[in-house]
Amino acid sequence: MNTANRLTILRVLLIPVFMIFVLIDVPNYRYIAAFIFFIAALTDSLDGYIARSRNQITVFGKFMDPLADKLLISAALISLVELGEISSWAAMIIIAREFAITGFRILAAADGIVIAASWWGKIKTITQIVAIISILLNNFPFSLIGFPFSRITLGLAVVFTIISGIDYIYINRKIFIENDNK
Repeated sequence: MNTANRLTILRVLLIPVFMIFVLIDVPNYRYIAAFIFFIAALTDSLDGYIARSRNQITVFGKFMDPLADKLLISAALISLVELGEISSWAAMIIIAREFAITGFRILAAADGIVIAASWWGKIKTITQIVAIISILLNNFPFSLIGFPFSRITLGLAVVFTIISGIDYIYINRKIFIENDNK
């Protein structure tokens, strides 16, 4: 078990801790939840960097890293829907895209094809993380000036989620066509 894989496992283990803090009503619980979410999201970049720089890319990491990301984002979105902080349609668009692209990656992997994330996917991930943290912080510090930063970033996250999904499928459409002809 290498360092990158340990960070991926840590991200998965932080999910229930995050959910406890986001859903209980104790002093500063939203700030604690936002901090835990930030640390978990940070491990995503860190584990990928470590795996590539130390040549520690493993089959486990290729499978668990994207799954851990989707679990973290989905847990946050579902929790925020439960709290009435975001609309279920926004969460559903994001979660549905994640499931669709994961299924697509599984099809590609069955043919021995590994599909790297695009820039659209990276922008999507960043806007999702920023939106979730901003919502958890009750739009602070932007709430002080009445600027709806968290709503804007959530809207951008939904838009980039859709764009990245379309881009992902379009760029890799040959995989769909080839699997459809089998």
